[in-house]
Amino acid sequence: MNVFEYAMKMETDGRLFYLDHAGKVTVPELKKILLELADDELKHYNLFKALRDSQPAEYKQSQKTTILATVKNVFEAMKSANKDFQFASEAVKIWQQALEVEKKSEQFYREKAKEVTHANEKMILTSIADEEHRHWVTLNNVIQFINRPKNYLADAEWSNLEEY
Repeated sequence: MNVFEYAMKMETDGRLFYLDHAGKVTVPELKKILLELADDELKHYNLFKALRDSQPAEYKQSQKTTILATVKNVFEAMKSANKDFQFASEAVKIWQQALEVEKKSEQFYREKAKEVTHANEKMILTSIADEEHRHWVTLNNVIQFINRPKNYLADAEWSNLEEY
């Protein structure tokens, strides 16, 4: 299995993970986030498929992930509507699993980018690694946001007295 076939498998697994959880959750806001992550994984899959098949492949800035903006908009809309974050425990479990997947994907793509010799392949692998990192950062920040009240009060020394 070459690097692009393996990458396609990783992206398919990630997409199925997000779609599976999107089909199970009852909160529309969480479903929206999971479906956007699944869409990002499909974009990555298509790029790797083109590379595997020696077809023209180009990473376009216009196709760059917008997951951070989506998550921000979801939380702002919930705040505006005075909706509470009841999905927090459901989301945290899913996102903690996804953090590992995203981190491993990023590491794999960065390693493979060092091994390939074609400049376009290197650029695509690096760009996808950057996207996987943005996914990881977004998910990590949401988890921290959701856990903040628990963690703040649970810190016995109150050493995390940063401004909220």
